[in-house]
Amino acid sequence: MARSKEFDTNLVLHKAMEVFGHYGYEGTSLPILLEGLGIARQSLYDTYGTKRDLFVKAVKHYVNEKSSAAVAYLERSESAKQAIRDIFREIVSVLQDEDRRKECFILYSAIDQVPHDPEIAELFEQDRIRLEQAFHGALVRAKARQELSTERDLQAMARYLYHSRYALTQAAKLTNDPKVLEEIAEVTLSTLDL
Repeated sequence: MARSKEFDTNLVLHKAMEVFGHYGYEGTSLPILLEGLGIARQSLYDTYGTKRDLFVKAVKHYVNEKSSAAVAYLERSESAKQAIRDIFREIVSVLQDEDRRKECFILYSAIDQVPHDPEIAELFEQDRIRLEQAFHGALVRAKARQELSTERDLQAMARYLYHSRYALTQAAKLTNDPKVLEEIAEVTLSTLDL
């Protein structure tokens, strides 16, 4: 008879996001990973596979969770322009919170893997398409409702918003000054007022 798992697999994924976010994929040794997860080596292998397998699962979980929330919010909001603002303000809020931002740094580690890991590259490509489409749809709705008066290419704006969203994580890794993140977000959002 197989033993039941003595740990919450979802909680372990969140812990993995924190560990990989803190040390990076390359810097996360197996002992560091096991200590951070609070599970035994065999449990890691039995449940998640290799370190790389766990990393990919954690990245997928993080990206899907955050992107699904952003897409749903953009689609259901009365004001598309305000929804975009809210999304960026929430990102800044998370990145300013010492506890909540730990998971976000897994993106920094994952993006480093894109050039030589086709599976991670494909994950980010699918995420890019999904979010750019969601931002584009929101911008089109905002323009139709006369919330947005720009003559800019809305697809290019959607692409800019997608990349700016990820750039905030990079900025948070490079500075501890919360004001910097607020300023970057505000300049990004100012493109909606042109």
